[in-house]
Amino acid sequence: MGVSGAGKTTVAAHLAQELGWEFLDADSFHSAANVAKMYAGIPLDDADRTPWLKALRREIARAIQQRRNLTLACSALKDAYRQQLVVGPEVRLVYLKGTFDVLRQRLVHRSGHFMTERLLASQLEALQEPADAITVDAQQPVADIVAEIHRHLF
Repeated sequence: MGVSGAGKTTVAAHLAQELGWEFLDADSFHSAANVAKMYAGIPLDDADRTPWLKALRREIARAIQQRRNLTLACSALKDAYRQQLVVGPEVRLVYLKGTFDVLRQRLVHRSGHFMTERLLASQLEALQEPADAITVDAQQPVADIVAEIHRHLF
């Protein structure tokens, strides 16, 4: 979890590959209306996120029920969102924490994604840093981040 530009998708995909787990990106669960809103630089509100969070919760619960291991790249900016996603003790949160300058630089150089640097300030404003997550410095190389997460999980 973390704001846009923290490296959630890259890190979660690498971690999943290393562990032989399934990888999901929460961005693919957004409605077309949400994506259009973000492309326009308009931050999502709680009402926009409600169906998205419900879909993610169902997917997480289904994976637990089916005993499938997965990594999910998801912003989960607010405590209330994370409470909806942590459906059982099997769910572990990893918070990729980065500075505004580093995150902004990454977003400026990102192309083809609906989350741009225009929304970074609103995401940081909405962010409620988790007290119960594995917190990792997002500025490290991906391999180092994945290794650190792996150490905390096992």
